[in-house]
Amino acid sequence: MLNHLRPALTLLFALTLLTGLAYPLAVTGLAQAVMPAAANGSLIERNGAVVGSALIGQAFATDKYFWSRPSATGPEAYNAAASSGSNLGTTSIKLRDRVQADIDRLKATGIVTPIPGDAVTTSGSGLDPHISPEFARAQVARVAKARGVPETAIADLVAQQIEDRLFGFIGEPRVNVLQLNLALDARGS
Repeated sequence: MLNHLRPALTLLFALTLLTGLAYPLAVTGLAQAVMPAAANGSLIERNGAVVGSALIGQAFATDKYFWSRPSATGPEAYNAAASSGSNLGTTSIKLRDRVQADIDRLKATGIVTPIPGDAVTTSGSGLDPHISPEFARAQVARVAKARGVPETAIADLVAQQIEDRLFGFIGEPRVNVLQLNLALDARGS
């Protein structure tokens, strides 16, 4: 029996070292060498402190910042540990009521119809850091008023922050909300 058990244990130990230690270390080392920013979570730093990630959205509630799209990650918005969609279907009364409440909130802040879809819908992960250029433009008047600056200055900043389609044809134009709000803070007011 020991003759059968010894090769099995040796193989288990060797494969554990190979697939559980050597391979992850090699992949991590390669990622750190080739694309260190992405390998470390695409973190955004300001004044030596990490303020967020370019890949995970954040909730912004005050009028002086651009708002992100809604998050479906549970009671705490943009909780990466709870990444998921809401799983509410088109016939869901709960979804309809949440979307209507979001529409009413946006209208109360001066955003007029048509309200962009991403302003009231969540992404599949609930963590999307981007909004559409249309939703960003719809918020310009509110942000400009809260900051006491001309709307044209805020609109120009939005235009500078629009990311184009990947390779010119994949995806849609988008605006990273965290980077846009950091650019707002950097310009002052």
